[in-house]
Amino acid sequence: MHPHALARRHPHALARRHPHALARRHALGLAAATLAAALTLGAGTPLAQPLSDRPIRILVGAPPGGTADILARLVGEGLAKGLGQPVIVENKPGGLGVIVMDSFMAAPRDGHTLLLSVNGLFTEIPHTLKPKYDPLKDVKPLVEVAGSGLVLVGNAALPPKTLSELVAWVKANPGKVNFASYSPGTLSHVMGLLLNKTAGLDMQHIGYKGSPPAVQDVIGGQVQFMFDGLATSVPHIRAGKLRAFAVSAPERSHALPDVPTLAELGHKDMTRTAWLGLFTHPDAPATAQQRLREEALKALAVPALRDRLMAIGLGVNTSNPPTPEQMWASLAADYKSVGDMLRSVNYKPE
Repeated sequence: MHPHALARRHPHALARRHPHALARRHALGLAAATLAAALTLGAGTPLAQPLSDRPIRILVGAPPGGTADILARLVGEGLAKGLGQPVIVENKPGGLGVIVMDSFMAAPRDGHTLLLSVNGLFTEIPHTLKPKYDPLKDVKPLVEVAGSGLVLVGNAALPPKTLSELVAWVKANPGKVNFASYSPGTLSHVMGLLLNKTAGLDMQHIGYKGSPPAVQDVIGGQVQFMFDGLATSVPHIRAGKLRAFAVSAPERSHALPDVPTLAELGHKDMTRTAWLGLFTHPDAPATAQQRLREEALKALAVPALRDRLMAIGLGVNTSNPPTPEQMWASLAADYKSVGDMLRSVNYKPE
């Protein structure tokens, strides 16, 4: 029972007809029990009231089972507990993020619709198509949820077992090797182009609508290689269905400690990371924005959730999380640097 319901059932607990010591002790006991219930159900914060009686929606531009979807559901569970109201995750994949952004832009700007997305939706995709939205003005970052590099994976049945063997094998099979990306124009795509450029390869790109279908085709042999998010690839690597060659982060991943970084293998210029964040409308009520940020950070600070994310290769910064202003500055800087990088590899929108 909600603590306020308890209070309503006993409005006159302190106004007994017989105010002797036993009654006072009973009233004090009831007050203590009510306070304990409030601390338990309200997570120890005066902001334990729901934002409203309506559910919070988290929109995800990826299919079920993708990294963003996994994160949205984990964070959604924490938000639901902290807010005391339902949180619904809605998957809207495809269209290079256009579909999910159309839904986000059309939603009421009341703080009840959030977007969980990789930063590339605002720093990479706009270089591939001209979106209807302004990537630096029409969204506001609330919380950096998690971040990591990508992992270069391949079909486990293929001959190459190291990156150098991969390069030699692709060169020995000119025009016959493909690489997948979880979406054209994203870091997954750009990393494949960079590998082509730095290693002198001619792998052909095949874009997908999210990681799960791309990973399944790599496992099935329809596509040979892919730069993928760790959350979706790690389970298949551990199961022996995919082979991991390198990670793009500056350091090795806790989830794949035996897999070297690209920098270790001589490809220092290919070091790249990505982060996923929770976004809102810039003109959503300030009180709602602050409440949602606080509850999301609380959810991410729970050790069990942090451990689950680290197990799939995602890092969480809860000790010194970036502010919304710092996240926006990061988006603006990345937007420029990604544009420069795409031009350096002669990227042409497909």
